[in-house]
Amino acid sequence: MVKLDHVYKDYVRGGRAVPALRDVCLHVGKGEFCALMGPSGCGKSTLLNLVAGLDFPTSGEVILAGQSTRNLSDAGWTRLRRDVIGMVFQAFHLIPGLTAGENVALPLLLKGEPERSIRGRVAQSLETVGMQHREQHRPSELSGGEQQRVAIARALVHRPQLILADEPTGNLDSHSGAEIISLLRSLPQQFGHTVILATHSRTAAQQADLVHVMQDGRLDVSAGREPT
Repeated sequence: MVKLDHVYKDYVRGGRAVPALRDVCLHVGKGEFCALMGPSGCGKSTLLNLVAGLDFPTSGEVILAGQSTRNLSDAGWTRLRRDVIGMVFQAFHLIPGLTAGENVALPLLLKGEPERSIRGRVAQSLETVGMQHREQHRPSELSGGEQQRVAIARALVHRPQLILADEPTGNLDSHSGAEIISLLRSLPQQFGHTVILATHSRTAAQQADLVHVMQDGRLDVSAGREPT
């Protein structure tokens, strides 16, 4: 489902190259829940941004759903994100003036889906995350955990194959954070999604099928349920 082949990423700071990722090789299969664990600045978010096409490798190759993204155009990336990728962030990125249901509907509106289809899909996504009873509430009326559930519903509504979650519990208390990780854990089991979670939390990472530890832009090739 997701493959990174000898990926490097450098940023230019003050006229010199600063490495963010160094020779990263990663394979995550369809329906797997993979955690990238490490401290802030280790390269987790950079890696997710490359998979999502929000940034691009300095060298190496990112392959999604069997398709190389090396020469993908902006329009091609837009289609890939629209059809294949759902994203969840630490900041919920909900639009304050819209209800929970309207926030979830946005990806379908951008795709030009018919209104009847949108209503049914929004209801289904909110039900998946246990938020159907809050459909008419605005973000300011929701707790942090509830807002993140709505954000996950928005990431699911266009039925992507891949969910990228970047520190989704970073703004939540431990109880709400555990509920969000449990929800993400359920997605591969119920619907076959592939999930890649970036986290600094050992507790969150332990819920994954595969755990890769990141440090200084490098990826530990060992994998398993327990982070080492």
